Amino acid sequence: MATTSTTGSTLLQPLSNAVQLPIDQVNFVVCQLFALLAAIWFRTYLHSSKTSSFIRHIVATLLGLYLAFFCFGWYALHFLVQSGISYCIMIIIGVESMHKYCFVFALGYLTVCQITRVYIFDYGQYSADFSGPMMIITQKITSLAYEIHDGMFRKDEELTPSQRGLAVRRMPSPLEYVSYTCNFMGILAGPLCSYKDYIIFIEGKPYHMTQSGANGKEEVHYERTEPSPNTAVIQKLLVCGLSLLLHLTVSNTLPVEYNIDEHFQATASWPTKVTYLYVSLLAARPKYYFAWTLADAINNAAGFGFRGYDRNGAARWDLISNLRIQQIEMSTSFKMFLDNWNIQTALWLKRVCYERASFSPTIQTFFLSAIWHGVYPGYYLTFLTGVLMTLAARTMRKNFRHHFMEPSQLKLFYDVITWVVTQIAISYTVVPFVLLSIKPSFMFYSSWYYCLHICGILVLLLLPVKKIQRGENMLEKIQLSRSKKFDERENSLGQNSFSTTNNICNQDQDIASRHSSLKQ
Repeated sequence: MATTSTTGSTLLQPLSNAVQLPIDQVNFVVCQLFALLAAIWFRTYLHSSKTSSFIRHIVATLLGLYLAFFCFGWYALHFLVQSGISYCIMIIIGVESMHKYCFVFALGYLTVCQITRVYIFDYGQYSADFSGPMMIITQKITSLAYEIHDGMFRKDEELTPSQRGLAVRRMPSPLEYVSYTCNFMGILAGPLCSYKDYIIFIEGKPYHMTQSGANGKEEVHYERTEPSPNTAVIQKLLVCGLSLLLHLTVSNTLPVEYNIDEHFQATASWPTKVTYLYVSLLAARPKYYFAWTLADAINNAAGFGFRGYDRNGAARWDLISNLRIQQIEMSTSFKMFLDNWNIQTALWLKRVCYERASFSPTIQTFFLSAIWHGVYPGYYLTFLTGVLMTLAARTMRKNFRHHFMEPSQLKLFYDVITWVVTQIAISYTVVPFVLLSIKPSFMFYSSWYYCLHICGILVLLLLPVKKIQRGENMLEKIQLSRSKKFDERENSLGQNSFSTTNNICNQDQDIASRHSSLKQ
């Protein structure tokens, strides 16, 4: 029998016993499936063409709060407390400084809740706890605070094009604000979306397709009707089903903890250790694929997440997608993996930290990511190692990649080697993230003799820090820009903020791609 305590409803305890899963996890999955059905109903009967934005805000908020209280009981009040106090800060402090106060309060409140959950209630238990939704709400609060500050205080010429596209020009009403932070589509698992995109969805503003003019500079905008999300939703639900099946069958047979088993460490050969490390971390990913893809499907089913049309006129429903599985599994660089994993969180880190840091933006961004994720020591080990791996991988890429671009056979050899190294480095880096505690994490690294840490340090000490040449960037762009080809274009109405945040410039696609490569 699957017995566990829960702060939420125990109505589904018989189902929990039947499937041998903790009640809080069963509550989470059932509520997400209910949210999927509610999303279909929301789009069908409360479409923006049939009812007012006021009604849509009310219904989305009430459904979201119901799901929160069903899953977490009175702990869901934390969502309202955090959101409510943050809104008061926005009103009282004013647009000049409120982004800083909101950031400190929201992140601090989240951290206090994580500390009490981890060290008072259930240390080491991965469950559907209330701090998970609070992580998403914290992202929304801080993102909105910076967007309001950019739109109502800073001058346009001080903003980057991406900040200008996301800027909010008026203070949201209390209903708009709570609807944005607590709507039923994203209350349990996100993903993060920009405030402007959410309001465009609620108010039902028209979608536009952007197409380059004949001279390559002018752009022609013409209105298109909203497409059906059914195909995208079905495809994502199929991915969810496969991911859930893999998680329930394969993941339990390949535990990450076996990497630190004393017998395994004493008897396994190095090829076996490397292979099991990769396979065990590969088996740990389907649960994230399931949760994030289902959350994306829920938003799409409600009509949210339409990104526009590509140049061939095909609809894209990946405006708020949180991952690209194929690119993750085929990553040939540390950066390529991070660009396609937990995408919306990476964009949040970029918006509120990396772009605004006055020094060491990479280190500051990894540190913020560690704080946001929680207070387990393993998180900090992972992100400290991640800083080293990111800097070392960047240095290696700048020094050697341009030597392997021609001929194609040499390029293929380079891609195979970098894929192997990247997958091993990623797996090595995230083991503490899964193990959580400090002792088993150091047991793992010591069993590997800290070899990748040492290699990373030697790379940074011995190899020169080279500036990327334009020619090298263009070759690198050919590989990396395919997965982000349409991410690097901003919609003229500010609707397409997913691609906006992947840009540093807001010009035509070729210039954007070239600039993106320069950032690497």
